[in-house]
Amino acid sequence: MATLPRFTAETLKLAAKQSQRCHVVSDRLRTAIENYLREQEFLNMRQKVLSLSRSFTGIKEANLLLPSSTSKELVEDPLKAMERSQRWKLSTAYGDAGLRYQEDQAIAYVASRMPAVYSALYRVLSEVRRRVPDFAPTKVLDFGAGTGSALWAMMEVWPGSLEHVNLVEPSQSMQRAGLGLIKDLKELPQIQSYDSLQSLTKNISKNKSGRKHDLVIASYVLGEIPSLKDRITLVRQLWDLTEDILVLVEPGTPQGSKIISQMRSHILWMDKRRTRKLQNAAKRASKDIMTLKTGAFIVAPCPHDGPCPLQNTEKYCHFVQRLERTPSQLLYKRSKGPLRGFEDEKFCYVAFRRGTRPREAWPLDGMKFETLNEMQANKIPENLEIDMESQFDSEEAWSDEYEEDADKITLNDQKLSDATTVNESGAEGVEDDEEEEASADLGSGWGRIIYMPFRRGKRVELDICRSTNSEGTEGSFDRVVITQSKNPKLHHQARRSIWGDLWPLRSEKNSKYFM
Repeated sequence: MATLPRFTAETLKLAAKQSQRCHVVSDRLRTAIENYLREQEFLNMRQKVLSLSRSFTGIKEANLLLPSSTSKELVEDPLKAMERSQRWKLSTAYGDAGLRYQEDQAIAYVASRMPAVYSALYRVLSEVRRRVPDFAPTKVLDFGAGTGSALWAMMEVWPGSLEHVNLVEPSQSMQRAGLGLIKDLKELPQIQSYDSLQSLTKNISKNKSGRKHDLVIASYVLGEIPSLKDRITLVRQLWDLTEDILVLVEPGTPQGSKIISQMRSHILWMDKRRTRKLQNAAKRASKDIMTLKTGAFIVAPCPHDGPCPLQNTEKYCHFVQRLERTPSQLLYKRSKGPLRGFEDEKFCYVAFRRGTRPREAWPLDGMKFETLNEMQANKIPENLEIDMESQFDSEEAWSDEYEEDADKITLNDQKLSDATTVNESGAEGVEDDEEEEASADLGSGWGRIIYMPFRRGKRVELDICRSTNSEGTEGSFDRVVITQSKNPKLHHQARRSIWGDLWPLRSEKNSKYFM
């Protein structure tokens, strides 16, 4: 029985587009930052920003002292790796954190770093919203909240959804800065701040029904905890507090990617082990005790739940979000030359969800694509009278359509790549009439484009991380080549795809590159 196609060439582009070319910080956050900085002392602000940057560099250098064998030990025997890890003798409210924010550093963070962190988190959470359209969190935990970048991103991505937000931030200076930024906002959710995760768990321990959170996020904080043992302990605690989705975000550096990879391996291993134990107990008891939501799978960026195919290679998984610099960034950031009006924020992330990965039909199943020669041969004129001049015009338009540079976006392409509207609250949302049919599901049929595509003449080369089976238990990293002559429509889509977008695949096992 033939499989009916789920997508058209147009909706396929909409579903695959996950990246944003240049994000503009919302007017609400811009105004809040300007008002906050106007109330602070501006003495030596550029020196404060430079001092904060040096502090981040010190943490990065300290983290490089971790043993190189950590990742291998973690995958082979996570418990053994926990026992052998050496604890750093630098104790803070996080456990083993490397930076305490002073008052001037918190102000410098708001002025220089917060817009970039917010843009990266907005990008990550927007994809979670697109991939899980029925998910709208009401109770949220933000660990390492800082000045509230994640809170601002969540309010933009899910406007009006949040009801209760727990913030964990040990730095009183960062807490005061975060509260100063939101003091003029209306219709805020209920917000409670804690200085440690222990304080939070102690407060909610009496009410077990209120222990779980729909969404838990920890952004740009695990890198401040050099001890692998403490990282694993922390992430396990966060996962225990998660009802549905857990999001981890780190800077887009080799070390940040390593941290995300380690936590990804451990969560998947731990939940697989737990599920196996429950299944064995159910068999022994001859009854079904699998009433709880068991298992875990990756929502994004990984299209599979197997070992990372980039392990033991020189490459590392990360992404980049370009943002338009805010006035405070243009004013206080230093540069050897003229300061550009934009900057690129590199980041790594992983989003877990409780449950099992759904088995969905692969997006290219049932779709048939014509070659360039077939498309030209099928262009039969409607009338017998042939207008030679219009025929030549049509051929020129055909050539231009497939040879124009991908960065020159027409109004129609902009609609296809973004297909978004801005609602009254300033949040970006997908058009209601196209959202359902253009949504990329959580099945294994969507690969992830890692790094920028290579455009060489009439061919495009994509580096894609993809699943190799319908269950999503194994994955691979492959170079996919799309040519204009063999598949003009996919070639057109490939030329407009960028780093971080999805790529549709076909489920036939004998099909090269699963195309």
